Amino acid sequence: MIKIEHLYKSYDKKPVLKDVALSVKRGSIMGLLGPNGAGKTTLISILTGVIRKDSGSITVNGMDLDHEIGAIQSRCSYVPQTLAFYPRLTARENLEYFGALRDLKGKKLKESMEFCIDIGSMQDFLNKRVDKFSGGMKRRLNMAIGLLNDPEILYLDEPTLGVDAQSRNYILKTIKKINCERKMTIIYTSHYMDEIEQVSDEIAIIDEGKIILHGATQDILTRADALCGHRNLEELFLKLTNIRLRDEN
Repeated sequence: MIKIEHLYKSYDKKPVLKDVALSVKRGSIMGLLGPNGAGKTTLISILTGVIRKDSGSITVNGMDLDHEIGAIQSRCSYVPQTLAFYPRLTARENLEYFGALRDLKGKKLKESMEFCIDIGSMQDFLNKRVDKFSGGMKRRLNMAIGLLNDPEILYLDEPTLGVDAQSRNYILKTIKKINCERKMTIIYTSHYMDEIEQVSDEIAIIDEGKIILHGATQDILTRADALCGHRNLEELFLKLTNIRLRDEN
């Protein structure tokens, strides 16, 4: 579904992504794990066309990012860390507005909104101004807006940032639900290992702009013994918050 080869990106001559190679299977959830500043958001921003890469190749569903960016963007959606809605509008008004930006109208807009409202369990909050929402409800709306166009690929950049434990668990269950029911390909970035463990089929670990581990979730979780004596990896995992590595040997 997504194939990245020899990807580089720098800001002011400072390398941010260094020879990144990664593939994501159709219909899977890829957990992109790394400490703050590792390059996660930069990678997602390139994949969604928000910023341009310096070099390398990226194909999405067989389409080249450099030449078919419009077609790729129409098939994906990006839910950023920042809350991307209008706080003085109601939840309903935000969904209608962002649906219109996606060129949704009439029956299609109504059906899409109903799906997003159900996913976010927002029925009782639709006509409430968003600036009165709790942090967890704001995160649910942020994700619901990202689902309006029923994307083939959903990019989630730390979608549980700043929420309580109950809201966090709800969001994680919702991600699994839409992946299962809609067969949606999802890339989920986080620096919390326990979140990645709960939702991901595969994990890619990025640090200082490089992919240093990539594999099936269970394989990564059972490789704690491989870290012994590998100073760079040990230091990385010390950076990661709430990490739970299991050695089943």
